[in-house]
This record gives sequence, structure tokens and C-alpha cells, in this order.
Amino acid sequence: LPVPSFGATDATLLIIGLAPGMHGANRTGRPFTGDYAGLLLYQTLHKFGLASSDQSISSGDGLQLLGCRITNAVKCLPPANKPEPSEIRQCNGYLATEIVDFAALGGKGLLSLGRVAHQAGLMALGLKERDYPFSHGASHELPNGLTLYDSYHCSRYNTQTKRLTTEMFERVFSRICADLALN
Repeated sequence: LPVPSFGATDATLLIIGLAPGMHGANRTGRPFTGDYAGLLLYQTLHKFGLASSDQSISSGDGLQLLGCRITNAVKCLPPANKPEPSEIRQCNGYLATEIVDFAALGGKGLLSLGRVAHQAGLMALGLKERDYPFSHGASHELPNGLTLYDSYHCSRYNTQTKRLTTEMFERVFSRICADLALN
């Protein structure tokens, strides 16, 4: 089943993840819930006043997101837990609609968690990556008035290899909160 987006409908920040994880969102029905990647994400959201708790246990745990919303580039569990380009293309219309609705409701910033999410967000907006290259900590002013922020994905692999540290992730959120006047 497709995993729906989670968070405030009138959010200022839309976080774009990759796809539901096999033991996380695919099982719990909420993005980044029940898997390793969610640990750092929800701890960071809570630290910056964007979540009512520092952990997401289940879809019925009462957690609320404040000023932000989480979605995925792919809505269903991909084969081998890694989305194929065809799946990303097939789900891209849903992401495009979500971004358009987000902007129409006053949304200001997009945060892509990883290069694939970055590419999917740009595809949804009809933009080319060569004009907005992915780089951890980068931000891009988009033609529709939104700002696209980039971070490495908060996956177990990236955090255990120190490609992404807690401090690096928090610096991205610090910048976003300052730029968008969140919390």
C-alpha cells in the first residue's frame, strides 16, 4: 500500500525522502517511522521545535509535526528496498501535485534527503539537475519561489560511515529554520 505523507498540511517545510523502508514506513504506514533513518530525523526535528517528540514509534503514537511535512519520492516499498528509475517516474506526478499544493498553501522550503530525492523533486517541478546540482548543505532558489535545501540521507549507512554526522544534519536544519523563520 502507498504510504501517505505525514505532518502539517499548512507546513512551511516539506521534507522529501526516498521511499518507504521495508521495516519502517511500509510496516507502520508513516514515513521514517520504525526504521533506523527515522531516529536521526525525528530527534533533529524535535530539537529544532518541528516535532512534538524526538521519536516516531507508530502511526498512532500521537506525534505531531509542527511547520513541516514529510513525503517520499516513491510511495510504495521498492524491490530490494531500492527504487528503480521507472518507479520514481511513475510516482513523480504525486510528488508534483504535493509540491504544487504545498506552495499554494504558503510553503517556502523543500528539503531533499539524498540525491535521488533531490532529482525527484526537480523532476516534479520540471527543472534540470545541471541547473541545481545536489550537494550536502546546498540551497537553491527555485523559479516558483521555493528554496530547495539538500542533505545526505539520514540512512544507517550514511550515519555509520560518518558521511552524515548529527552535527552536519543539524547545521542543515539550523540554516533552514533561520532562512524560513521556523520556530
